[in-house]
Amino acid sequence: MKELWTTMASLMAVWAFSRTLLQAVIPPELLFAFTKLFHHFFTCFSSYCYFDITEIEGVNTNELYNAVQLYLSATAASSCSATSSNRLSLTRSLNSSAITFGLSHNDRITDEFNGVTVVWEHIVTPRQSQTFSWRPLPEEKRGFTLRINKRDKPYVLEPYLDFINLKANEIQRRKEDRLLHTNSRGGSLDSRGQPWESVPFKHPSTFDTLAMDPGKKSEIMTDLRDFADGQAFYTRTGRAWKRGYLLYGPPGTGKSSMIAAMANFLGYDIYDLELTEVQTNLELRKLLMKTSSKSIIVIEDIDCSINLTNRKESNGGDRFGFGLLDGAPDVEPGGNGSITLSGLLNFTDGLWSCCGSERIFVFTTNHIEKLDQALLRSGRMDMHVFMSYCSFPSLKILLKTYLGCTADDVEAEVLRRLEEVTDAAEMTPADVSEVLIKNRRDKDMALRELVEALSVRAEKNRSGLRRREEEEVVAEEEKREVVSRRGCDAADDGGCVAEETWNGNKNIK
Repeated sequence: MKELWTTMASLMAVWAFSRTLLQAVIPPELLFAFTKLFHHFFTCFSSYCYFDITEIEGVNTNELYNAVQLYLSATAASSCSATSSNRLSLTRSLNSSAITFGLSHNDRITDEFNGVTVVWEHIVTPRQSQTFSWRPLPEEKRGFTLRINKRDKPYVLEPYLDFINLKANEIQRRKEDRLLHTNSRGGSLDSRGQPWESVPFKHPSTFDTLAMDPGKKSEIMTDLRDFADGQAFYTRTGRAWKRGYLLYGPPGTGKSSMIAAMANFLGYDIYDLELTEVQTNLELRKLLMKTSSKSIIVIEDIDCSINLTNRKESNGGDRFGFGLLDGAPDVEPGGNGSITLSGLLNFTDGLWSCCGSERIFVFTTNHIEKLDQALLRSGRMDMHVFMSYCSFPSLKILLKTYLGCTADDVEAEVLRRLEEVTDAAEMTPADVSEVLIKNRRDKDMALRELVEALSVRAEKNRSGLRRREEEEVVAEEEKREVVSRRGCDAADDGGCVAEETWNGNKNIK
């Protein structure tokens, strides 16, 4: 054993001496050229090609490095078994509960794209000390090395990097806090020179908790998903990448909760536009220009903001609700500012509406019949969503959300009674939720009070319906009596005229 260690020490000494001799005899330039030639000779016979992505390129941060790091962090978290050594680094930022996965130093992970397997390696080496630098550099030199088979490079490399950038942007957007913006009063600018003021958006509403018919809810979610993934479709068809939703229905049916659920589903910011604070069409256009992509622009209770009454009723000559240049003012005298209906239509569907991409316009109203037909057409409000009173399927969602019980947990008789009276009661989800909130600690009490409240409201609606039917019958009878009386008067007048005519003819004879 002693002889073995002696031999190894001698070999190491010979290697160190030979290396020192080579460095002293052979110029560094020649040694570098020889090393480069050897590497080139080796790569000629290799079936792989390698790409280095460093953290810092010159004095600037390499954005591609950050994108790869975000993408591989998500990949490593979902496929830990794909790493060669099953070792990941775990980090958590200050004041954050999210744990970030990442590759350890000099470790590797495999990924698959379009059926092609690629290998990523995280290279971390000490940085050589520098005497001068325009900016302080990290002590370690970090980078990723991508290994791809040479035969796959022509049709995989660029699409794969584009895919990584797209996924990284999506991950970054979901990690950031979403914001709720509102326009400043009178068009004033904030400290950053922006016309929008913002606060973090923390609304917890989701489609799972939204009290709505499941079929309609699924249709809306599918439409939103198709919109978010439809960049290629909108480009191919020559349409601006935007979509309009009109939410209408009685107060308390969940229109605001629907908007929050849409924002949480897509990860978009919300711009709550207060039209009464906008003075001119030009100011409205500037507000649109200052909104970001991947956002929802909301105008709530649009029928109460400015005069958008149906010109089909107010202007009998306009059959189809068009005629923007008919000379009639779009704003009532003495109204708020000088926003016109034409300006709002251009805001949603004009040339300036496509100055950004991936935007959703959402208008809400309690009275859809008051809105002008030009505002409701496809291209401006593409999808009309009626937010109805609480139905039985919606009621089951509320029971699960507030009481934590499903239909199987409720007695059959109580469930049957709820199904009988829910539609007839015409209670809004907000009213039903209030009953459940007050009794959320006692499920049986909550169900009893809910049945009672729905029954009382249903009976009240039936009584009101019978009263209206009776009033309609009385009005119809009075109408018939008036028509009959007019007929009799007309008949009497006709008889008198006939008698006078006969007497006149008799005198002539």
